[in-house]
Amino acid sequence: MTRPLLVVVLAAVVFPAGPLGQQAPGPAERYTVQDVMIPTRDGTKLFTRIYTPNDQNGPLPIVMHRTPYGNDGAIGRLNVYMRALADEGYIFAFQDIRGKFKSEGTFVMQRPARKAGDSQSIDEGTDTYDTIDWLLQNVPQNNGRVGMLGISYDGWTTIMGAIEPHPALKAISPQASPSDMWLGDDFHHNGAFRLSYGFEYAAMMESGKDVQQFTFDRFDLFGWYLDVGR
Repeated sequence: MTRPLLVVVLAAVVFPAGPLGQQAPGPAERYTVQDVMIPTRDGTKLFTRIYTPNDQNGPLPIVMHRTPYGNDGAIGRLNVYMRALADEGYIFAFQDIRGKFKSEGTFVMQRPARKAGDSQSIDEGTDTYDTIDWLLQNVPQNNGRVGMLGISYDGWTTIMGAIEPHPALKAISPQASPSDMWLGDDFHHNGAFRLSYGFEYAAMMESGKDVQQFTFDRFDLFGWYLDVGR
C-alpha cells in the first residue's frame, strides 16, 4: 500500500535584521553551496542551488523549494524563512522553475497539470519528479527522503509536485497557494477582475526570464489606467 503524503502547515516566523537592514549572521554560513543544471526528461536544464551542511556526519533528508522569483538570494531564505530547518542541518535544494532566471525552457504562468495518462507532456510536476530523481542520485549522503515547501506561487509549485509525486517525496507544506483565480484569489475578487494587480503581476512575471517590474510614470495608478489609450 502506498503511504500517504504528509502535508504540513507551518506558521511564518520573521527574524529581525541586523543594523541598517543587513541580515544578521545565520545558519547558511555553515553550509557549502553548489550550483548545478539539472536535466529534465525533455532535455531542458533547470538551475538549482544546493546547500549541504559542513558538519554533516550521516544521511540527511533534502528540503526542496521551487520558485519563479530567482534563487540568487537563497541564502536569505535559509537565514530567515527556513532558519529553523537550517538550524537542524538539512540538505537544501533551491530551483528556478522552467523558463525563469537561470533555468532553460519557456515559462508558462501556472502551467496546467498534464492530463491523467499523458506520459509525453511536461508540467511542474514532471520537473519536480525529475529534479528529485537527479538529487537522489547526485547529492552525497542524502537519505532518500525529500520535503517541499513554499508560499504563494512557491506554494503552488509545491502542491503541483504532489499530483504525481516521486516516491521519495514524503512531506509537503504548500502555504497560501493560489487555487481559484476566479473566485477568491488575487486576480479576481468573487468574479470581479482586479485590473491593477492582474496587469502589474502579469507584466512582472512575463516580461522576460528575470522578474521585472513594469515601469509606471506616476504614483496614482488609478489615474494611469484611466489615461491609457487617450
